[in-house]
Amino acid sequence: MRGMVFQGDNKVELLNFDDPTPGPGEVVVEMKASGMCGSDLHFYRHGMAEVIKMLGFKDLASRGIDPDAPIIGGHEPCGVIAEVGAGVDAKTFKPGDRVMVFHYEGCTHCDHCRSGWTQLCDQGAAPHGVIKHGGHADYIRVPASSLVHLPSDLSFKGGAAVTCGTGTAYGALLRLDISARDTLAVFGLGPVGLSAVQLAAAMGVEVIGVDINAQRVANARNFGAAHVIDASKLDPVEEIHKLTRGKGVSCAMDCAGGEVPKQQAVRSTRVWGKIALVAVGGNLNVDGMKDLIGKQRTVIGSYTFSEVGMKDCAWFIADHGVEVDRLFTDEWKLDQAAQAYEDFNKQAGGKGVFLF
Repeated sequence: MRGMVFQGDNKVELLNFDDPTPGPGEVVVEMKASGMCGSDLHFYRHGMAEVIKMLGFKDLASRGIDPDAPIIGGHEPCGVIAEVGAGVDAKTFKPGDRVMVFHYEGCTHCDHCRSGWTQLCDQGAAPHGVIKHGGHADYIRVPASSLVHLPSDLSFKGGAAVTCGTGTAYGALLRLDISARDTLAVFGLGPVGLSAVQLAAAMGVEVIGVDINAQRVANARNFGAAHVIDASKLDPVEEIHKLTRGKGVSCAMDCAGGEVPKQQAVRSTRVWGKIALVAVGGNLNVDGMKDLIGKQRTVIGSYTFSEVGMKDCAWFIADHGVEVDRLFTDEWKLDQAAQAYEDFNKQAGGKGVFLF
């Protein structure tokens, strides 16, 4: 089969791999859609080995992982079960089922794995597309326990979105315990931020979208933002307080990364406000007393989502008719991978997907 590998230095390569065969408890999924995530650009620019080291993965050899072997990229896989291994309950998963893949593997027995938070595994998670083969290939082999059925109302593209960026936005909204009584400011209107706008609007929340890119700001209205702020021209904290009768929003979310939007997210909330930090990058630099303690604010770190959360996100989208496919600005075939990532590297806020 074909599989795309990040080589670093803004290069990818399409290589031939043996077709996977499922072992006990495993399945092989024929890929139908594999999303391109902004975090992929770290591998694209710097190479797998350097980023794996930066992420702190250790003792890979002792876990049966060859750190020098080429790894197929892509951690937003969605497709159809092609083959099942021994021990897979046919009542649960069978060939032909449409499925999404939760892209982390863990030890399966620690509390985090047993509760569906495999990325927090006590023994260290093994993400697909990072240290295990990912979805930018014709097939992917995964544990059956990592699969979630794709609702019939969702396309494969929509399923790919849920497996990372959109699911991450949904997970952060759950952490905020948000409802239609709330107002939400979303800082950073890339794919994750736009997903947060879409999902929160579908929940009946009044959403304020903030970005420094004029195109992203304009686009946020089409995704359900009630108000938008171009932070390259206006102070978003001041503008948010104007929109909320001087109180601030009840909830804020940083999907931008960097010190400034994190600080702005905190200071845009009212007394007792809640802030979810989603984007990687930048430190939170605020005044402990004036910004947090004295305002009774709560800061939450939100790291992707659980397996159950991924399923709930997919069904929320299906039940509420959220047009998640609109997040994708570009569609590619796998043999166009080099051009796809070259374009993705230049874009501001676009999102691509490989279709098979």
